[in-house]
Amino acid sequence: MSIEACKSQRGFTLMELMMAVVVVGILVAIALPSYSAYVRRTACEDAKGTLAGAAGLMERFRAQQNTYTGATLGAYAKSPVDGGAVFTVAVAIDNTGTSYGLTATPVDGGVLAGRGTITLSSNGVRGGSGDLDGAWGSCRGL
Repeated sequence: MSIEACKSQRGFTLMELMMAVVVVGILVAIALPSYSAYVRRTACEDAKGTLAGAAGLMERFRAQQNTYTGATLGAYAKSPVDGGAVFTVAVAIDNTGTSYGLTATPVDGGVLAGRGTITLSSNGVRGGSGDLDGAWGSCRGL
C-alpha cells in the first residue's frame, strides 16, 4: 500500500463530520422541548407535594396548640424543600386562627415564572390560577 493510499484513508471527511453534527442537532431539537416540559411538570408536582407537607405541618401545629395562629412553614416555605427554590409557599391564617390557606407561587426566573399559583386550604379545597389552575388534576400541558 502506498503512502498516498494510507493518507486518504485516515480520519473523517468534512462531509461526514457535518452529517454527524446535523444528526445531533436534529436529536437535540426533538429532545429539548420534551425535557423542558418534563422539568415544568416535575416542578408542578413537587409544589403540590410541598403544599401537602405544609398542610400536614399546619394540622400537627393545630393538634398541639388548638389554633393555627403562630404556625410557621419552616422547610416547607419553598419547593422543592431541598435544593434551589422553584416555588415559594406562603400561609395566610384567618383572624380567628381556625383556618388557613397555602399558596405556592413560582419564583421569578424559574421554569414556571408568571404561570399562576397553586393553592390549598385548611378545609381541603384545592385550586390555582393562571396556567396552574388545573394543576391538582394534572400538571401535563404546562
